[in-house]
Amino acid sequence: QVQLVESGGGSVQARGSMRLSCAASETISRGLVIAWFRQPPGKEREAVACIWNGARSTYYPDSVKGRFTISQDSAKNTVYLLMDSLKPDDTAKYYCAATPVGGLCNREDRYRFWGQGTQVTVSS
Repeated sequence: QVQLVESGGGSVQARGSMRLSCAASETISRGLVIAWFRQPPGKEREAVACIWNGARSTYYPDSVKGRFTISQDSAKNTVYLLMDSLKPDDTAKYYCAATPVGGLCNREDRYRFWGQGTQVTVSS
């Protein structure tokens, strides 16, 4: 059982930056993929970044590519999501998730372990 705790959410103005953290209760091994999902109000949850293979592999959807960066500090068992050039459309609750490696990392139904989420609000 992997426990995940997100932090770093809050309010920011458009074009600003914010870094989210996801602290895992155990070592992030190469057998795990860690992802950040978000769920805007009234919408479905979507993947915004994944990291796996000892941080050698990452994934971003087109909606955030070039603006969001996922990274991993193995010594701290922590995964980060750096969000730049934020837009009001990025407003959502952001969740960290983990699951064994295998299959598409952006599929929500693959993930076994979830954090409680952290709210990000971007004002115009």
